[in-house]
Amino acid sequence: MEAVAKLRNVPTSPRKMRLVADLVRGKKVTQALGLLRFEANIGAEKIEKLLLSALANWQQHNEDERIEDANLYISEIFVDEGRQLKRLRPAPQGRGHRIRKRSNHVTLKIDTKIEKAGSKAAQAQAAKTASTENTADANA
Repeated sequence: MEAVAKLRNVPTSPRKMRLVADLVRGKKVTQALGLLRFEANIGAEKIEKLLLSALANWQQHNEDERIEDANLYISEIFVDEGRQLKRLRPAPQGRGHRIRKRSNHVTLKIDTKIEKAGSKAAQAQAAKTASTENTADANA
């Protein structure tokens, strides 16, 4: 099940925000949170908060599943250009230079990763699921 979170009108240039988005694209959610926590770029803090919001949205739609067992990853993240505030800065000889204060919109989607049949990760995931079912049957 997919979950989406959007962040609009972030007062940072889209180019700077795309640098952070490229860091976490395609990564597992836990790994992405670790990367964002220690990234020095100012956009990392905002994307970390957005990722936590997407996790909350996913949890809201999937109340019966645990986040740790879901194998979540960032399926899609993109940064679009937002509006520009245009200002004038005084320049010599009566002129004015235009200052463009840029903003951006970030969209982040997380999804569960289903491993291909026959791969080692799929076998491990199947064994884990079988073991949890066996313990549930034993407890019942």
